[in-house]
Order: sequence, then C-alpha cells, then structure tokens
Amino acid sequence: MKKLLFLFALISPVFCLAQKKNTGPKVFDLVIGTYTGTTPTSSKGIYIYRFYAERGEVAYLSEIETANPSYLAISQNQQYIYAVNENNEITASSVTAFKFNKNSGKIEQLNSQPSVGSPAYIAVDKAQKNVFIANYGGGSLQVFPINKDGSLGASTQTITDKGSGPDQMRQAQPHVHSAMLTPDEKYLITTDLGTDKINIYRYHASKIPPLTPATIPFISTAGGSGPRHNDFAPNGKFMYNIQEMAASITAYAYNDGELKELQTVKMMPDDFKGVNGAADIHVSPDGKYLYATNRGTANQIVVYAIDQLTGKLTFVERYKTGGENPRNFIIDPTGNYLLVGTTNRVNIFKVDKPTGRLALTRNVINMESAVCLKMTPVE
Repeated sequence: MKKLLFLFALISPVFCLAQKKNTGPKVFDLVIGTYTGTTPTSSKGIYIYRFYAERGEVAYLSEIETANPSYLAISQNQQYIYAVNENNEITASSVTAFKFNKNSGKIEQLNSQPSVGSPAYIAVDKAQKNVFIANYGGGSLQVFPINKDGSLGASTQTITDKGSGPDQMRQAQPHVHSAMLTPDEKYLITTDLGTDKINIYRYHASKIPPLTPATIPFISTAGGSGPRHNDFAPNGKFMYNIQEMAASITAYAYNDGELKELQTVKMMPDDFKGVNGAADIHVSPDGKYLYATNRGTANQIVVYAIDQLTGKLTFVERYKTGGENPRNFIIDPTGNYLLVGTTNRVNIFKVDKPTGRLALTRNVINMESAVCLKMTPVE
C-alpha cells in the first residue's frame, strides 16, 4: 500500500499538469461580418454563432442588420463589437459600436461615427481607449476614442498617406488596408497597398493625438506587391506581411517598433497562370505554422512551417477553400479548427497540429459573403 501511495505521489503532479494544460476555453462565440445588399437573398449584417472547438460544430444564436460590416473587432472585456460600414462612396462610410452579451449572443447597436474614407479594417486596443480604422478608399488612418459606455466618440486623429505605386490601375493613390497593434501595443502598424509601404506609429493610449511616427516611420515592400495584412508570431519576435498583388509573404524580425526583413516567399508555384488576390494571413496559436489565403482564380489556403529560431517559412501544402473569394479566415484559439469565409459559405477545416495540415470537414455555415470572422471565449 505504501508503494502505491508513493507511486501516486510521483505521478500526481504530472497528472495535474496535464489536466491544467487542457483547461482553456473550448466554447466560443463566432462573430461574422458580411457584405450586404448584393443580391435579394444576401446577408443582412453581423451574425453570431456558438462554436464548439472540441468537435468543430456551430449553432446559430443571433444577428443584427447593419450595412457592409466587412471587418470587425471585439473589445478586451468582450462586451463590445466594433465594425466598419464599408461603402464605395467614400463619404457614405462609417464605423459602428455594438453592445454584446457573450452568454446569450445578443447584440445591439450603440452608435455610429462617420469615416473620412471607405474603411476595410478595424482594431481596438486592450485598454479600450481607442479604435483604429484603415480607410482603403481615401488612403487614411483614423482614430476614434471609446466612451465609458463602449460607444465611439468623434475621430481624434486622421493621418492621410501620400504617394503611389508602379501599377497605375491599382496604385495611383494610397490605399491603407490594415491597422494592427504590436503585441505590446506600444506601436501601431499599417499597410498601404497603394504605395507599397508598411507604416509604423508610436502609440500613446491616453494622449491626443495618440499616434506619432516611429523612429523608423516606414519600410517599403517590393514595388507593385501591394501589402495587405500582417500577423505576429505568439512570441512577438516575428511579423508576417501578405502582399495582395504579388501573392507573396514577407517574414520580418520585430523589435521595439523596428522591422528587419528576413525572407520573402511566393504563395503560388512558378507555373501558375491564374489571377492572384492574396488576402488574409494568420499564425497558428502555437506559433508553429502560418496560413494564408489567395483569392483570384486560385481560391486556396497555403500553409507554411515556421522555424522557431529564425522565423523563416518552409512551404507545407496548398488546399482548395471549398468556395470562392476567401477574403478572411480564423484559426480557433485552441488551434483545432480553421474556418474560412467564402462567397456562399463558411467552411470548417480540421487542423492536424503536429503537421499543420488541413482536412475539410462536413461542418459548414451556409451564408453569403462572409468576409470577417472573429471569436471570443464563452467559457
């Protein structure tokens, strides 16, 4: 009996550690933004689903009508959702705040503020001081303060980029496509598809204006590449930029507001003759793999392994997305599933964590024009 107790004492800490390792959230609210009004049966706004990360299943909860919520951000306290209302008419676009109940999935509008351009991206800081939008149309970055009730105040700062790129059809003027805070939130990094620039700003949450140019205010990508979105490795040491027009990905070493280029890889093989439209990019929660989508005629997800020491990428595989125009996707926080929005559905892939490879599941959300997917934990 004493021997058995001794053995249990030895293995019980290991057992407890194993148990503790698997105690993270397994149920999430999936928040989906859509393009609206394109067909008689098109989507109407923002949709809320319950997502079960252990089996990759979803259940509908609620929805709210709002025009073209093409990009979303969820506050750190999970009580508010912020959406851009994209419109091709620059003066008709806006940004909207919503109150959100993660337990019931109910969502209600708080207020809207006009934007000075046509927005394509939105982000919110963890301190819940400010919301940032990237105006693709008009080529500007805007900052909106957050009121105590979660609603948005009038814009406190607008930064309009200058310049152009070599492709005069698509780069005749600036097109700011994304605005992402660094992991420590000391800096804000934007991508300008129109000028082939990645801009870097120092962020002071409580100051007005909150953004000032960083010591190195920008770096350039290859001419005509069209930088679109960024993502950071979980360790904060590496940043990855996807370039829409060139369908390429550049890896950077990151340190205190400075980026150093490490590597650029092509998403498509040399003999690819189709049309590119590289879109979204995400690093897996464990930092081992990078995933990126290419629209155009490819409609693929491309997978790369990340060297944990150097940050460099090695090609793994390409997968058809099971639908057209994969603008945006998300990897659930457990790393078990990848969900990708397409023209007429959201497809769900199972992720094999050791290899990074994907397998399309039978689980699907039938929805038109799903263009932004976000998740927040329920339990």
